[in-house]
Amino acid sequence: MTENQTPKTDGNSFQKDKKRYYRPRRRVDTPQKKENRIENTSYEAKLSFNWLKKISVIVPLFNEEESLNPLYFEIKKSLAKLACTYEIIFVDDGSTDNSLNEIKRLAKLDPRIKYFSFRKNYGKSAALNVGFENCEGDAVITMDADLQDDPNEIPNLVAKLNEGWDLVSGWKKKRFDPLIKRQSSKFFNYITRLTSNVKIHDFNCGLKAYKKEVVKSLYIHGELHRYIPVLAGEKGFKVSEIIVRHQARRYGKTKFGISRFFYGFVDLLTIQMITKYASRPLHLFGMIGSISFIIGFGIDAILAWHWLFENMSLSNRPLLLLGLLLMIVGVQLFAIGLLGELFVHKFGNQHIVEIKEQK
Repeated sequence: MTENQTPKTDGNSFQKDKKRYYRPRRRVDTPQKKENRIENTSYEAKLSFNWLKKISVIVPLFNEEESLNPLYFEIKKSLAKLACTYEIIFVDDGSTDNSLNEIKRLAKLDPRIKYFSFRKNYGKSAALNVGFENCEGDAVITMDADLQDDPNEIPNLVAKLNEGWDLVSGWKKKRFDPLIKRQSSKFFNYITRLTSNVKIHDFNCGLKAYKKEVVKSLYIHGELHRYIPVLAGEKGFKVSEIIVRHQARRYGKTKFGISRFFYGFVDLLTIQMITKYASRPLHLFGMIGSISFIIGFGIDAILAWHWLFENMSLSNRPLLLLGLLLMIVGVQLFAIGLLGELFVHKFGNQHIVEIKEQK
């Protein structure tokens, strides 16, 4: 090989040299660059909706002093993802621990916090009702204070509202509750789906999102907070659900005992009454009374046939008394239905309707 000749190299050797001399440089971030990049990312990730100017988060609570501080910061972090103003409303349902003082401390740090404190424990329905009456947001979020509801689900609930739904309920598909509570909840949810026009999986989930017109049209009393989706659905609002993350309780213990199963059944009967027969009680009592009267009349008619044509003695036949009792009860139920109709006509407004739009 002469001096003017170029040495030959194979392709593999060239590729090795290229990899050796042209390796990409690692990016080294200074703390200032890293902070700026995080701020820009959070700004770009904010959700914005034309109809949503303000959001209200309502938190009913009873003896939850340990969870209030972490709950507040998690809610605040989640709401930062939404391009709107917000308020957080704590409703203290007569707590006997230090919950109220903890709420007051947080309210001094953040003027967007409102709070209401009851003199005694009135129940979750009363707490929600006060929150609904005093909230100002275009969208309203309700959640429990025990940290089992994940505040990070708030943007997902609002995004579902933006699809045209009026109420979006959370579905705790994977629950961290005792077995008896999980199974009883499945049973009541199944019965409620059968007896109502709302077909969702978890009626009693504390994590829900509402449009403003929904909460302003509801009056929640007793223990009817379990069936808010049914009440909203009967008023013509569109109800949906999304799967939400459920968390194990971090502090304290559950405030609901075995009595909630009985109350849940009774409240289901109440819901059926006020949603279907409040304005037409004769349809319910008249139907039951008519059935009772017909059965009783049929029993006594058969016994009368045997007495007239077969000379059968009725002095030792208790069915005679049962037939008479059923007829009397039937007449009384029918009369109760008539009295109910008179009360509705006299004191009730027969023309209560939900107006969606007007000009």
